[in-house]
Amino acid sequence: MRIYFIRHGETTGDVEDRYGGAYDDELSQAGHEQSETMAAILAKSGIESLYVSPLKRAQETAGYIARATNAEIVTVAGLRERNQYGILTGVAKTVARETRPDLVEALGDRMNTIEGAESYSDFASRIETAVEAILAQAQRESRRKIGIVWHGGPMRVLFRDVLKWGELSKIGDCSTVELDYQESVWRFVDAAGIAFDFDTKKYV
Repeated sequence: MRIYFIRHGETTGDVEDRYGGAYDDELSQAGHEQSETMAAILAKSGIESLYVSPLKRAQETAGYIARATNAEIVTVAGLRERNQYGILTGVAKTVARETRPDLVEALGDRMNTIEGAESYSDFASRIETAVEAILAQAQRESRRKIGIVWHGGPMRVLFRDVLKWGELSKIGDCSTVELDYQESVWRFVDAAGIAFDFDTKKYV
């Protein structure tokens, strides 16, 4: 089975420099344009089903892909971004630095869990469970090619905790990673808009 992991486009929260995570912002104008361009590239990919985070930015991005590929959209709650920012969710970063510098400093370590936030361990477990469930469903339905539309945090968890291949040094808007999954073995195929801190050739 071929799997396309896809990050959403630029958001209004990005433009306004707010703490995202659970903040349910929408695509910016640039984000809509990025999604449309990326969907055109995937138009002939053969993607049959799109498993999508419930957050608006992912849903909007998936909409472009669905229209280009005629794929069905399946919303999966477990694919949502980590609520890493707790009480700072949606707050402009300049305001947060002025009012809660202690929390801003704590956010420098992903293992810290500030007030109202989701722990990293719970987040990583949720993502792994969601991916496993999607793979099982896609296999039951004999899907040959699927897409997973989500966020930067889950993309890092995929490579760091699920595949255990390593870290990502960059995840761009509308970035994609194409992997092959056969008999519980993952293989790297291609990527766009992402930089890896490991040699992908080891996993081809």
